[in-house]
Amino acid sequence: MLAPNLLMTQLPLKLDLSQSHSGIGSVFAAAVVSRSFCQKLLTDPEGALRQGYMGKGFDLSPEDETLIASINARSLPELAKQVVHTLSL
Repeated sequence: MLAPNLLMTQLPLKLDLSQSHSGIGSVFAAAVVSRSFCQKLLTDPEGALRQGYMGKGFDLSPEDETLIASINARSLPELAKQVVHTLSL
């Protein structure tokens, strides 16, 4: 039997699940349409979030920024899976 994959962020987080996380959708939208932004998001998430996309920042809470920056993913689907998993806890 295969053990389920455990998805763990690198930092402990306290997320308010009642708040909107709509800014996260903007981050993923930018990563989908821009290969260079996606690569930066995966290799330097804090820098990518600071830089924004096309001159526009992301409307992220500090907790959402910490969540994205704390995940070590090698692909956009892996990052998305870990974000969704963490937000659904």
